[in-house]
Amino acid sequence: MSKRALVVDNDFFFVEFLTELLEKRGYEVIKAYDGKEGVAKFEHGPFDILFTDLIMPKINGLQLIKIARQKFSNSPFPIIAISGTIMEQQEEVINIDADYCFAKGPLEQMEDHLNALMDRIENQDVSPEENKSIIEPGTLYPRRVTAELVDEMNFQRAIIESMGFGIVVVDKDARIMSANSQALEIANKTLENILNEPVTSLLPKEGRSPLIDALKGVARNPRLRKISINVTAKSQEIRLTASLLRIKGDVVGWIVAMEETDQ
Repeated sequence: MSKRALVVDNDFFFVEFLTELLEKRGYEVIKAYDGKEGVAKFEHGPFDILFTDLIMPKINGLQLIKIARQKFSNSPFPIIAISGTIMEQQEEVINIDADYCFAKGPLEQMEDHLNALMDRIENQDVSPEENKSIIEPGTLYPRRVTAELVDEMNFQRAIIESMGFGIVVVDKDARIMSANSQALEIANKTLENILNEPVTSLLPKEGRSPLIDALKGVARNPRLRKISINVTAKSQEIRLTASLLRIKGDVVGWIVAMEETDQ
């Protein structure tokens, strides 16, 4: 029976680099090109090893690792976080459930370091204390640009978290890509339990049809900036406002705002 690996990264060429390296070692490789697709590929698990980038569209690597640990709690496997922003996210990285942390660098150097790490993993020759150390394969990419990127991401995340109402980001297939803590509190859900789930899973059955109608309504009439509805969940009336999510003019999903109302 062949070994199976899952590789998740939004850089196509890096996915191919890891795929070639792993196939040479006898792995069947399952590929995903963003975090949301990576979560969907969990249906092919469990795996013998998982490689994931940290900064990816839709669902990031930190969230993907949490979901993997929860889903495969009875059949754990090594997870390697591998990213060009490892050094800028050291505090977050040390606190996540990745077994190994690997900083991206020149591919020719990475290949040697990764093969050496894989040898040790497969021979079970890595002590638990080493797992959280950050492996740097030689000279890293320029740090200033990645540091600014991480700072900008943290700033945008802080804005969404500081809003006085729930925010849910929904992909074109009506599945959840992100939600702030206020939305999770209103829906009484955890982030790991709702990512890549249908947005209707946030509501009891009686509230799902009106939400679907609202999403369809703004999609069919782009001139509408929003559609608001009231639904009842667990005896609490919730106001939902659906609007289109646009990136560079293209519609890529929806934003759903959630707010508890006074009855």
